[in-house]
Amino acid sequence: MVGVLVRFSRWSRARWVRALFAGLYVVALAAAVPEGAGGHGRDDGWSSEEARRFWGPARMSAATKAATDGDKDGAQPITGSARHFDGVPTVGVLFYVGEDMRDHHCTASVVHSPKGNLIISAGHCGFGDDAAFVPGYRQGESKQPYGVWAVDRSFVDPRREDTGDGSDLDFAFATVKADGRGRQLERVTGANRLVRTPGYVNRVTVIGYPSSESDPADRAIRCTAMTSRLPGHRQMTMRCDGFYSGTSGSPWLADFDEKTRTGDLIGVLGGLNGGGPDGEESDKVSYSPMNDDEIFKLYVDAINGREPRRD
Repeated sequence: MVGVLVRFSRWSRARWVRALFAGLYVVALAAAVPEGAGGHGRDDGWSSEEARRFWGPARMSAATKAATDGDKDGAQPITGSARHFDGVPTVGVLFYVGEDMRDHHCTASVVHSPKGNLIISAGHCGFGDDAAFVPGYRQGESKQPYGVWAVDRSFVDPRREDTGDGSDLDFAFATVKADGRGRQLERVTGANRLVRTPGYVNRVTVIGYPSSESDPADRAIRCTAMTSRLPGHRQMTMRCDGFYSGTSGSPWLADFDEKTRTGDLIGVLGGLNGGGPDGEESDKVSYSPMNDDEIFKLYVDAINGREPRRD
């Protein structure tokens, strides 16, 4: 896999400066999303149909650099190096309308929710205005395989920070609007299961999308690795080469099922410094906060359309 830029916190430095941080699976706690309620929302003028038209194949293609074939092999043992593959329906990219409308800036994935409209990413990934989620993204395709979905509202723990204890809270949820046929996202893609992280040592399959600036192949990557504890933090760490800018928010999946292409989501790529060290190890070592009580509190806020508030 080709990687030409070392990333800072898994997305481009320019976007880091521009972006505005967006401010169990317990169905019994779920309630209907009240009209107009929620995190940092938008009015009804931005729909999934408009997102599909705006981020059509010409713009998506123009927003990325020329693709290369990359690896065709989807099978991934524990190797310590990510490989290109064709992706899975539940994992995709986040686009947003920025000053230059260039390319996708983070990875997100679908998690099961009562309404079937919830995605998860890293807390430091600014969703921005007129954001769109493209599951199973394929660069240059005339039609995206699972559609283009308008991001409605985002939910981030207000205590999240890049460093210190606040970096243990670097996760975010967002709701997406139904498509033009009235279908919710989960009905089209399926979903991973949000579960509590069982401990610091796990076997995980991590799927993400490096930005085309970092990896001109502009394809999904996949790595299966063992995790350990990041000293001084409630975070896991893994070693796998290839997780450049754009992979923030990549799901860390335990018990990944090759048939259903889903698993138990026990973390997302993020945390201290936006998900990894700076310097030569930046694309080789990645972090993830633990799924503890705090992520489930935020999950309940998101499924209830409630602004996150913490003491």
